[in-house]
Amino acid sequence: MAECSHWPVHGGPDALGVPRYDFSTNSNAVGPGPEALAAVQAADATRYPDPAYAALRKALAAWHDVAPARIVLAGSASEFIFRISAWVARRHAGGGRVWLPAHGYGDYARAAQAWGLALEAQPQSASLLWACDPASPLGMPHPGLAALVEGLTEGQMCVLDSAYEPLRLQGELSLSDAQRDRVWQLWTPNKALGLTGVRAAYAIAPHGAQALVTQLAAVAPSWPVGAHGVALLHAWTLPTVQAWLAYSLATLREWKQRQIRCCEALGWQVTPSVANFFCARPASDDLAADLQRLRAHGIKLRDTTSFGLPGQVRLGVLAPPAQDALMAAWTSIKEKQG
Repeated sequence: MAECSHWPVHGGPDALGVPRYDFSTNSNAVGPGPEALAAVQAADATRYPDPAYAALRKALAAWHDVAPARIVLAGSASEFIFRISAWVARRHAGGGRVWLPAHGYGDYARAAQAWGLALEAQPQSASLLWACDPASPLGMPHPGLAALVEGLTEGQMCVLDSAYEPLRLQGELSLSDAQRDRVWQLWTPNKALGLTGVRAAYAIAPHGAQALVTQLAAVAPSWPVGAHGVALLHAWTLPTVQAWLAYSLATLREWKQRQIRCCEALGWQVTPSVANFFCARPASDDLAADLQRLRAHGIKLRDTTSFGLPGQVRLGVLAPPAQDALMAAWTSIKEKQG
């Protein structure tokens, strides 16, 4: 049987297995968070979760200081992206339009294509708008985010992907509380907790959007989040887990500065970032081939061509031993080419 050509482009394990040094994902390299990991390992997988997730929704709502009715559980960020895209397509009977950031997560566009949402160049003309802050792959704040939110009109839906908000190493989100209440906030704590293999997410609906919450719940499968995901999301709300996360950010800041110096020592051009990842342009005449050579050394970087940034790579921040391995492997590759 021929290999499927429709798999999404993503970082992490591939046909060669798990990379020894995986710079290709943005998971918290200080993790996994020990308390969150223990909670996941102790999850009771012999029973169904509560189909309404009442206790979990109450805990998440308390953590964000919103009403439980505003919490929507999702199997993952990608599951929510596809579900809300499907809902918009159905609402507009095939005539919905979506606005995307210049560079962003590929599932925004994949979901739009799957559900027949046309791409719109101007945000004011779109039915569904996507934003991410800090955004992948560049790790920078979404340009003009506050103005984008202020410009929303009745009937428009904007989703703010907050996947990397917990991993922001500099600055803060530019939105006020009132502005956040106008958008859907999509949260995926597994990255911040270093447990990306546990698929679980949730969204906070805009204020006054209860009808939309009900409709999105109606098009969701039963039990979108399993026992392990429930355990992860419950752990996310614990003060001790948040304290561990704050500690990990201090470590990531130190590792990031060291990793930037390593890349610059290799002659790579590094672009600014406020998150636990950044992009760089390696000194390479054939980047795709050089990335394959690195993979043979057990090192994987994320080629950003699929993000619309050819000739660059995205690197999640890893510990110093991984950085040293990258420097040694790249130096060896270039010496052999020399």
